[in-house]
Amino acid sequence: MSALNEATQRQIMAAQPDMSTWLSANAGSGKTKVLTDRVARLLLDGTPPQHILCLTYTKAAAAEMQNRLFARLGGWAMLPDAELIGELTILAPGKVLDAETLRHARTLFARAVETPGGLKIQTIHSFCSALLRRFPLEAGVSPQFKEMDERQSRRMVADILDELALGPARGVIDAAAVYVNDLDLTDLALRIVAKREGFLPTRSEAEIWSWFDLPEGYDERASIAEAFMGGEQEMFSSVAALLEGSTKADEKLAPLFRFWAGSEPSVTMIEACCQKLLSGETSKNPHVSKFYAQHSSFPTRKLIDAHPDAFHQLEAFMKRIEAVRPRVFGLYDARRTWALHQLARAVLPPYLERKAQLGLLDFDDMIRRARDLLSISNVSQWVLYRLDGGIDHILVDEAQDTSPDQWRVVQLLAGEFTAGEGARADVTRTIFVVGDHKQSIYSFQGAAPEAFDKMKAHFGDRLAAVGQPLQDLALQYSFRSSRAILSATDEVFRASEGVGVGGTTEHIAFFDDIPGRVDLWPLIEPEKGPDDPEDWENPVDIITPEHHSARLAQRVADFVANLLESGSIPDKNGAGRPVTPGDIMILVRSRSELFGRILRTLKSHPARIPVAGADRLTLNDELAVKDIRSLLAFLSLQDDDLALAEALKSPLFNWSERDLYQLAHGRTTITLWRALYERRAEWPETFEILEDLRQTSDFLRPYDLIERILIRHNGRQNFIARLGKEAEDGIDALLYQARAYETSETPSLTGFIAWLEAQDIQLKRVLDETSNLVRVMTAHGSKGLEAPIVILPDTLKSLRETRDEFIEPDSGQVVWKGPKEQRSDVVKQSLNRLKMADLEEDRRLLYVAMTRAEKWLVVCGAGEEKEAADSWYNLVRRGLAELPTQKVDFGDFEVDRYAYGDWPTPQTGEVRAKQMPPVLPDWCHFPAPEPDLATAVLSPSDLGGAKALPGEANVLDQEAAMRRGSQLHRLIEILPEVAPDRRAQVAHHVLTTCENAALDDEIGDLLEEALGVLNASYDWDVFGANSLAEVPYTSQLSTKGGQVIHGIIDRLIIMPDRVQIIDYKSNAVIPEQSGDIPEGLLRQLGAYAEAMALIYPDREIETAILWTRTAELTMVPLDIVMSALHRTATS
Repeated sequence: MSALNEATQRQIMAAQPDMSTWLSANAGSGKTKVLTDRVARLLLDGTPPQHILCLTYTKAAAAEMQNRLFARLGGWAMLPDAELIGELTILAPGKVLDAETLRHARTLFARAVETPGGLKIQTIHSFCSALLRRFPLEAGVSPQFKEMDERQSRRMVADILDELALGPARGVIDAAAVYVNDLDLTDLALRIVAKREGFLPTRSEAEIWSWFDLPEGYDERASIAEAFMGGEQEMFSSVAALLEGSTKADEKLAPLFRFWAGSEPSVTMIEACCQKLLSGETSKNPHVSKFYAQHSSFPTRKLIDAHPDAFHQLEAFMKRIEAVRPRVFGLYDARRTWALHQLARAVLPPYLERKAQLGLLDFDDMIRRARDLLSISNVSQWVLYRLDGGIDHILVDEAQDTSPDQWRVVQLLAGEFTAGEGARADVTRTIFVVGDHKQSIYSFQGAAPEAFDKMKAHFGDRLAAVGQPLQDLALQYSFRSSRAILSATDEVFRASEGVGVGGTTEHIAFFDDIPGRVDLWPLIEPEKGPDDPEDWENPVDIITPEHHSARLAQRVADFVANLLESGSIPDKNGAGRPVTPGDIMILVRSRSELFGRILRTLKSHPARIPVAGADRLTLNDELAVKDIRSLLAFLSLQDDDLALAEALKSPLFNWSERDLYQLAHGRTTITLWRALYERRAEWPETFEILEDLRQTSDFLRPYDLIERILIRHNGRQNFIARLGKEAEDGIDALLYQARAYETSETPSLTGFIAWLEAQDIQLKRVLDETSNLVRVMTAHGSKGLEAPIVILPDTLKSLRETRDEFIEPDSGQVVWKGPKEQRSDVVKQSLNRLKMADLEEDRRLLYVAMTRAEKWLVVCGAGEEKEAADSWYNLVRRGLAELPTQKVDFGDFEVDRYAYGDWPTPQTGEVRAKQMPPVLPDWCHFPAPEPDLATAVLSPSDLGGAKALPGEANVLDQEAAMRRGSQLHRLIEILPEVAPDRRAQVAHHVLTTCENAALDDEIGDLLEEALGVLNASYDWDVFGANSLAEVPYTSQLSTKGGQVIHGIIDRLIIMPDRVQIIDYKSNAVIPEQSGDIPEGLLRQLGAYAEAMALIYPDREIETAILWTRTAELTMVPLDIVMSALHRTATS
């Protein structure tokens, strides 16, 4: 079977809609296509859209899948038969494609969009949220619950801690505070909240003691009693005397024994004995003690032989220390953990209660509440029954990143139809899971790769038991990466024995004839030699251009610049094309100093490399945000000299150091603002802006004040000019935060500044693949992305100990790890397991990073060679050693390259110049001319003239008259189409529900007047078949300089030879003849007649007024209304 057929056949098999499938998909193997294919086939086979549930990991993935699916279904609706048959044949080989099937396929787009409930393609959180809103009573949540953000959680926890500190539970706070190091208590309590299931139900002291193999009630006194049997001080004294007369090495320890001899036995002494005299703290076996642990010559054999009794006592003491050591350090961890659980017992009940009172749920709550809703026996059967009739097919994307709680939700949803029963047992029901164990890199968000394998076995067993075997498939073909990239990836993980990726990997390039290359650059090691004297003006943590990481960043930037100047890359067909900025992606392991260094070096490079900026931002670290905050701080407190100085140096004012020095130098007691005020003539523009903002800051909300800075005073324009387009991300996020603050707090400038500083707000910037910019991001952030050229510069980091404060030695046991020197064996063993798990995830992260590359992968690094023992760099080096590499000269250095195929010839400068886009014409660089101002649009009532006869003004006030007229117009518009016996009922509804509804005592008069108009007889067929009601028109007046007029004709009768215009008037005083009609009414009729004459030039125009008070129709000659219209030119 050919490669094309084999790859396609695997995808077709996976998309079979009548079989449950577990699909393991290598990177770039087209899993999103398989997902959309499967949904399309389900719809094509007649599955209603609302019976399909697709669960994805991110909103972006859900949107991508939905867009692809709708694009395909929308395309089917428009394709000719032959093309549609071709597409459906590829999608569903063997399916009978008759006329009915084609007709059905063309309706799928409308069905998917319009079906109530619709096609559910959503994240697991979105699904759980919708589930809880559908069954709030059963779930025990408010129907109007809101999603809780981190700021709300932090504030709530801080308030609870403040109340605890002032109440009877203060001792709990004090006990936990003893053990807090880098964390503050609020951070500690937030971690308790995040791990709250591990603290419920509450644990007793005896239970926690048992986790560390400690007897109930064991304390420091018990450990001292075990180690010190009596006579130890005398023994220490005699040993010290013997050591003082021995070798120099022995003499160095004599003062320590002297100190112990004069001290009371304590746990601190036991700990010191463990550190000084047991080798276990530094040897590979922490349980083995040696008499001569720290110095091979201590004590000398000669000294031992000369005084065997003294050292026999010391050896016996050391044996007791060895025996008590696990309990001493276990007691440290037990007391620390007990303090943690006591704090959790005090914090969690009020936290959960307040959340419930406010109707708040966080992301974890939604998953857990949904899990409980589907599993608690007294309500689950009802919920499952309702869902049983609603979901027939479940599809799970990125399954390797699904947490155990999320898997439990999926398991419960699929419970009935994997049991072969339920309300729809006669319907084929399937589960489809796609993922890749090798790409599970989100353990910090709860993902557990072992759960991926466990659930595969679970569904396999359940489905086999009901005669619906789970189809187990793998997609090995990569449609993304070239053969060189895939071969290198396989060798790297073969050399590392497949740690973290479930064994050795095997990938096959679908486009196996496309050239590819993998380059390994030499390490940039720190320069050795005498340190240069430090420049006292530099910060102590400055990284000089000679630093190895700075040199690496410069090398990467130079490489990128050369690629953009003359580099080429193969297309899918193998032909060469110039490298563009969007072809390049630089991946790091974390947003460390190297990450920022590379970004800055790229941006400042003489080649002016187009760079997308950081993929994730901390709002308060953004320069534009800092500058705006400084200006706001000054406006809040004008004595804040530092804030004003920062604002003046910002792009908002563009002051130089010299300007600021001239203003600030020589002041005595006055503030910087006072100095600027006194010298405002020297900087008038700056003073004018600050004074304007100062005068308005007390009256404007924070959002409006920031907008004033950005728009009125050109702040946004100035920021973009200096900081680049990416500055807008931070500015827009700041405006969003201002809006959020104003909706939850009483707005004030001081309050907003404090609110903003209370939390480090993280922003995720979507780096668009079509933006044609060099992308720099973390390997985690690159998941799901790809690029022709990928550079990995951050490859020399060694794994650090887990940052988690809490560890779980066993299920349900939350332990607070302590400092390294005071850890029990239980904690150490748990940390060793976590370290192994972190190592495996680090390998998977390397796999993700390498497989983002399509054609060219570059691996480089900076640091000590010895640090690279088990690093990414060394893993790649060992893998490439198994492949035929060659040395390639890069000028200043040589690289090891593994290549496959003939790389296209690099572009010369002349050829590349011809392919560059043309220079923009001059007009592109100048603002567009101001457009002509829009002409004001007139209404017929704007034409002037009296609208009523003398004596009518006092009958009704103008506003009431207009309201009454509008209500009558509405009735006369609607009631002609209503059956006579229902007109009273409809009129009452219209009058009571319309804008400016009529009062109860007005309805009778209005209805009587309207019915009088409808029931009267007229010379014209006013309400006949040729009549239209409320006809809008727009025209140009022959007077008033040709101004545009827009109006609505109350009734228009269109006949073959004439057009009749009727205007309703509800005047209280009716003129006796047409010559007495008020001027303003005649002008309106004239405007209507002029417009109709333009539209119907070959028909006679007639005009009339229908007086609603008397139900009389007064015909008005055309010459009278046109003369009145022409008089508007002189009025």
